[in-house]
Formats: sequence, structure tokens, C-alpha cells
Amino acid sequence: MNAIAIPTGQLILAGPAEKLDAGHWPVRGDLAHIRLAGRCFVPHYAVPMPRAIAAGGTTLRSAGRDDAAAVESLAGGTTFNVLDLASGWAWGQVGDDGFVGYVPMAALASA
Repeated sequence: MNAIAIPTGQLILAGPAEKLDAGHWPVRGDLAHIRLAGRCFVPHYAVPMPRAIAAGGTTLRSAGRDDAAAVESLAGGTTFNVLDLASGWAWGQVGDDGFVGYVPMAALASA
């Protein structure tokens, strides 16, 4: 049986994960933006799916619930980079460096 060698240093954890500002860094305990691979240790990394906020806008929330704290009001046409979709909510980041949070999936413009 032939063993496949893993290059030295390619898969290494070098100390604790970096602490990032949760408000602007798309990382949570189970998922992070693919650009954070190597900086944050999470089980999954996602490539963002850019979507536009539908006409009429919406509110970015701190959690995927209607009663969660409002983070920011988003105008129609604003780019929202979706990283996860679950239970009627999209989790992601406003643009490439804006706030991170949840918007209702119904607030995303049709692709």
C-alpha cells in the first residue's frame, strides 16, 4: 500500500485561534469566510454568494430571529455576501468589509 505524504508545515495549528471583531469578521463557531482559512480554526469554510438586498431594504440582525437586535438598516441594492442559509435566514457580511449578521431570505433579490 502506498502512503501519501503530507508536506511538512502545510497542516499545522500554531497556537490558539486569533480573536477577531465579531461585528466585522465573518466567523462563528461552525463556519467562516474562506478568506479566513489559516487564521481561524472552524469545521467549515464557505465561499460567499453575493446577493443584492431586495427593493425596500431590510434590517441586518445579530441573530436569525425577528426579535434579535438590529445591527444596521440595509437599503435595496446593497450587496450582501451570503455564507449560510438556514430556517429562512441568511448569515453573511455586508459587502467585503461591512457588518456581519442575519437577514431574512425573503429580503434577498431574486437571482
